[in-house]
Amino acid sequence: MSHNPTEIAVGGVVLAAAIGFAVYAGQAAGLSQGGSGYELSASFRSVEGVSVGTDVRLAGVKIGTVTGLELNPETFRADTTFSVLEGIEIPDDSAVVVASEGLLGGTFVEVMPGGSPFGFEPGDEIDDTQGAVSLITLLLKFVSGGDES
Repeated sequence: MSHNPTEIAVGGVVLAAAIGFAVYAGQAAGLSQGGSGYELSASFRSVEGVSVGTDVRLAGVKIGTVTGLELNPETFRADTTFSVLEGIEIPDDSAVVVASEGLLGGTFVEVMPGGSPFGFEPGDEIDDTQGAVSLITLLLKFVSGGDES
């Protein structure tokens, strides 16, 4: 069976492109981020749009990932755990907000840093949280003219 050198070259280019796409997808999904970090937790009223793997950002820069999400049956709030990269110290008076990248953008967890000289320790819970704001609810309030009490 004879193989044309052009066919072999094109096959090599296609294989290299497939490997390149796989590496890029792994980096974009955060799978290659093998760096060590520490866990923090927070409880939200609503985490609409957030799932395991969602970015945790500080000043627009990804500093971690949501690692756990479950409903607390006693408080009916969403208990969330997330990892933060080692070396990033978050002040212990910081707030955590479920934010959106825009009207059609994705959702992420944003850390709003405080001014305390002391930082969170691994396993600490952040008490100051703000859940997701539903765009549909806001639009309905705007269309109906707000609260007519």
